[in-house]
Amino acid sequence: MDTSLARLDLSEIFCDVDDFYQVLERAAEEIPRLPYDGEAKRYSSKLSISEVMTIMIAFHSSGFRTFKEFYTLQVLPLWKQAFPDLVSYNRFVELMPWSLMGLLYFLKTVVWEK
Repeated sequence: MDTSLARLDLSEIFCDVDDFYQVLERAAEEIPRLPYDGEAKRYSSKLSISEVMTIMIAFHSSGFRTFKEFYTLQVLPLWKQAFPDLVSYNRFVELMPWSLMGLLYFLKTVVWEK
């Protein structure tokens, strides 16, 4: 295991990300929306957006060269206890765009502002 991954505290990262995302969701609800006749797409997964963001942040701290290698060799076999509702690699890749804006806001306000 990479030394940076050994020092990674998943619960601390998840708590920071989840707290931030809950505030972001409340703020987004207050923004007026343009009228739309169709039905909005809804996020549907057992894995929360905060969990997706946490795994993506962990990848960038891991030292793995590819996300697929990280997810299949590290996350799926070793982090099942931390993330009990893990999904397959292909499904996770489908969920990643749902978390992109939240991840960018998190990095800008929490990480880059420090």
